[in-house]
Formats: sequence, C-alpha cells, structure tokens
Amino acid sequence: MHTVAIHEAKTHLSRLLMECLQGETVIIKKGQTPIAKLVALPSAKSKRMLGGAKGVVSYIADDFDSPIDDFAEYEQ
Repeated sequence: MHTVAIHEAKTHLSRLLMECLQGETVIIKKGQTPIAKLVALPSAKSKRMLGGAKGVVSYIADDFDSPIDDFAEYEQ
C-alpha cells in the first residue's frame, strides 16, 4: 500500500489502476489527509490459469539442473 497526492493520482491513473489489479492498494490524499482508497474489485482481478505459458520456453540446456560450481561451498 502506498500513498499519492491528488495531482499524481490524476496524472498517473492508468499506472495506479494496473497496480491495483496486481493487488496493491493506493491511498489518495489531499495535503496530508487521506481522502480515498483505490482498490480493484474482486471481479476485475484476472484469474490464474495453469499452463498459460505453454510453448513460451523454446530451449532448455542439457545441464539446466546441474549444480553450479559457484555454490559448491553451500552444499551439504
């Protein structure tokens, strides 16, 4: 949650709305007094979909899951 002045809210309304859709709450203040709270409606939040990135990864190296030499000292 963060606070913005009225002028900033008017100037950056689209950005603030996107933040709300990602779960952020924005408080709008006039001077030092909070006057409004901007939150997304539950129906406006996009639903998570399993498998939504299918086909995005086009290549995985053969040694993808090999131990990294830099972390050898942390192995147990």
